[in-house]
Amino acid sequence: MGAAFVDEIVQAFTERGGEAYGEDVTQLQHALQCALLATEEGADDPLIAAALLHDYGHMFEGQGDAAAHERRDARHEIHGARALRRWFGPAVVGPIALHVLAKRYLCATEPAYEAGLSAASVLSLALQGGPFSEAQCRRFERSRFAAGAVRLRRWDDAGKVVGRDVPGLEHYRPLLKRIARP
Repeated sequence: MGAAFVDEIVQAFTERGGEAYGEDVTQLQHALQCALLATEEGADDPLIAAALLHDYGHMFEGQGDAAAHERRDARHEIHGARALRRWFGPAVVGPIALHVLAKRYLCATEPAYEAGLSAASVLSLALQGGPFSEAQCRRFERSRFAAGAVRLRRWDDAGKVVGRDVPGLEHYRPLLKRIARP
């Protein structure tokens, strides 16, 4: 059954991955860039899958541009994690669920981080609650997947380069099938 769900993921990217989500690249280009960055950094298979699928909730809920057009947070990380949880384990889903919180954490703990965010990320940061308080930072740091979420967040920020040459989606199908639950 996991292989069938991988087909659904590929179909979702095929049908909706060409849509914009507030950045200069499409959702598919962004996902592929993030997965490549994770691979280049030597991440394990679950974290590479998380990098590829971290914005799946944008496509799953069909609200990739909610921040830009509706001025609201569509909570894509929650919707995506919920959709993926049935088929992938916590090592994939955990960083996905926390990658928005990781942005808020980095804004609070690294003074220069927020200045490097794209305009779309700055807008979504405000809609998502802004930088964490000190207490929120400590709570986030205790999360099991906080370190993976921070790595994922950095790839998320860097994976927005127009025209970057990346392997196609089919390149990741074997990895997804290998780690999907049966």
